[in-house]
Amino acid sequence: MQSRRKERNSAFLGGIYLYRCCFSLPGLYIINPMISDIVLIGPIRTGKSTLGKLLAEKLGIPQCSMDDLRWDYYKEINYDEQLANSLREKEGFLGIYRYWKPFEAYAVERLLSEHSNCVIDFGGGHSVYEDNELFKRVQKVLEPYINVVLILPSPDLEESIQILNERNGGIVNNGLDFNVHFIKHHSNHDLAKFVIYTKDKSPEEARDEILKIANF
Repeated sequence: MQSRRKERNSAFLGGIYLYRCCFSLPGLYIINPMISDIVLIGPIRTGKSTLGKLLAEKLGIPQCSMDDLRWDYYKEINYDEQLANSLREKEGFLGIYRYWKPFEAYAVERLLSEHSNCVIDFGGGHSVYEDNELFKRVQKVLEPYINVVLILPSPDLEESIQILNERNGGIVNNGLDFNVHFIKHHSNHDLAKFVIYTKDKSPEEARDEILKIANF
């Protein structure tokens, strides 16, 4: 389900949304320094989409899933599907993962610029960046969002890895264990404003915990 597009005339500058004031002089902007949309990030198979659906239903607002939108955003900056398929064949998942990274950062910027008043769930790779410049771009655009929630199975990272291995069978390619990488990489932890652990909780219980903590 896609969220409604921003109805206000807005611009983005330095990590802060500036909204054109309807009763002021033309060109005058007022600053809205905090954005209360809920953004769910975290590794693959942590339940982001499920929680996004439950939160959206509870709050009566749309759910906006990156996995539903990302390919259109990628194409805007000349995503080459033939090259991506070739990289997958030659280098496996690691090759295409590396190719995706700049497209993923762009998709984050585009999604957040287009959608508001919704619950947003990222794909597993959209919050992890090995390249510092790409990470800074995503960090900057997420800065005004006060409800960036990292979803992990357990506060024990090794246990989280074990749980995800049981869920997805492990994702290892060319020596890189993606469950380990996504859980331990600094990106998710640096981008998140708070963390929710889902072990021994129903999806509804995890949803309610998010709602207790979130500023919405």
